[in-house]
Amino acid sequence: MNQNRQTTMRGFTLIEVLVTLVVLAIGLLGLAGLQASSLKHNNNAYQRTQATFLAYDILDRMRANPVGIENGDYDSIDTGGGSLTDPGCIDTGCDPATLAVNDAFEWADRLATALPSGRGVIVGNGANAPFTVTVMWDDMRTGATGTNCNPADPDDMTCFSVTGQVLYNLP
Repeated sequence: MNQNRQTTMRGFTLIEVLVTLVVLAIGLLGLAGLQASSLKHNNNAYQRTQATFLAYDILDRMRANPVGIENGDYDSIDTGGGSLTDPGCIDTGCDPATLAVNDAFEWADRLATALPSGRGVIVGNGANAPFTVTVMWDDMRTGATGTNCNPADPDDMTCFSVTGQVLYNLP
């Protein structure tokens, strides 16, 4: 009888195996959630990096065209209007005004390519005055279209703004 008792107490019971599987499954679900969260935050960081790059890209384009700034060609640009067209002057030579239009067109194209619902706004006041460049995008991909840059409003896009002053002396 003593020998039968030892035989029945060997190995795992079915309940012990099921409990182990449940604990393992919960752990794996936790890891999957952590991975999903990591991917989301990595994508958000990438989009913010692209927005920063694109904001400074247009400021550099403006610095390369001081006559266009002097003439007010960059004072009020909004890429969300859909009215920007390629002036086609790069191969034939651009005057300062058409170079500004070309810069805005290329910037709008890059915004739309790099960011979901990418949009840019430039507000300035001409020569040697500060310009504010705002890049907006739908970070959560919810169809947000608001331009007030209010993070508490789900209808507003995520925004990155930079203010820069382009100082120069024309000959």
